[in-house]
Amino acid sequence: MEPLQCGTSPIVGFRFSLHPMTGDFIKIIKGALRETDTSNVWMHTDDVSTVIRGKEIHVFNVAKALALHAAKTGEHVALSGTFSIGCPGDSAGDVFLDKPDELLNTDNSKQYVSSQFALYPMNNPDYMAVIYREVDRAKERGLFNESMHYASGIHGDIHDVFAFYEEAFSNARSEEHRHLVMTVSMSINSPSHGGA
Repeated sequence: MEPLQCGTSPIVGFRFSLHPMTGDFIKIIKGALRETDTSNVWMHTDDVSTVIRGKEIHVFNVAKALALHAAKTGEHVALSGTFSIGCPGDSAGDVFLDKPDELLNTDNSKQYVSSQFALYPMNNPDYMAVIYREVDRAKERGLFNESMHYASGIHGDIHDVFAFYEEAFSNARSEEHRHLVMTVSMSINSPSHGGA
């Protein structure tokens, strides 16, 4: 059996879990899913998490919209997930690559987000230079919060944060090293944000 090779498909995937800090969590999760137009992505939910797959532009648009709609309830919510592209064996769902680039979720409501991310450029011997470059980009944009073990803190308005994540994800992938993973954790409406 041949070993799996990193793929060249442009399919981006995001597997995530949304955690509203309230007893009414089901209503918030289902409400966010109902308010978000997911017709440009392939989506499946199980008893642990949800995965969305498709064009990069649509995967990031849907991820942001889901987080924003959950946040608009005013409840403290956390989102944790993994973006991936070039995963060996990732081929199903190509039908969503023919979707036009027009974004379906365009809510511009302001929302503060505190988050952390980590980039994993797979099989890239120069991976630290890739990571430092994107951290420097976050600093230039005023989104960098703090350095920490195993992640970097990113905070600001949800639209700026997601724009940075999408750009970092796109920049960190090279043609030579095709498999990229990025983990993201977000806290929204936390009492510890002090009204930010």
